Amino acid sequence: MSGYCILVFATTKMENTGSSPRPKFIADQNVGKLAKWLRMMGYDTTVFEGEDDSRLVRIAMNEDRVILTRDTHIMRRRVAKNGLLKIILISSDEPELQVKQVVQAFKLDCQFQAFTLCLECNQPLQAKSKQQVKDLVPPYVFQTQSQYVECPACHRIYWRGTHWAAMTRKLERVLKETNQENDSRTS
Repeated sequence: MSGYCILVFATTKMENTGSSPRPKFIADQNVGKLAKWLRMMGYDTTVFEGEDDSRLVRIAMNEDRVILTRDTHIMRRRVAKNGLLKIILISSDEPELQVKQVVQAFKLDCQFQAFTLCLECNQPLQAKSKQQVKDLVPPYVFQTQSQYVECPACHRIYWRGTHWAAMTRKLERVLKETNQENDSRTS
């Protein structure tokens, strides 16, 4: 991945070890698809829809979130320059390359809590019995699936069907490529 640039400003170590808390993120609207990928991997990631960078910075600092953005102007802010704010300037337009960049920057454990957050609203999913979702899922899904989870906020229901399998394969491929790239850098 030539031309792959990571810029991180932080006062704390960016590595995710077993003893350190899992990072929380706030994604600028210009990297919204990245937010869904991170949620898929189980990382608390909100999406900032506004235009006011000052508000984005305030939320990130108040909630101890890392800003993910393609906006170079945020990098010029004093809180970024002096290390009070954690920011990753995302270098690619491609969501898969964005995921690789964040995984590498934080050494994220991508299998730790996969598929535990709502992809739409970032809320922790709650297990539901088959009977609880009987009238809420298509008949074929009800007949063929046995495990369900629901978002308590938006009430979206998830199950391990073909879409889940496709997302899992895609995520595994991206992570495998990321690990191979990391291995080639260290050898």
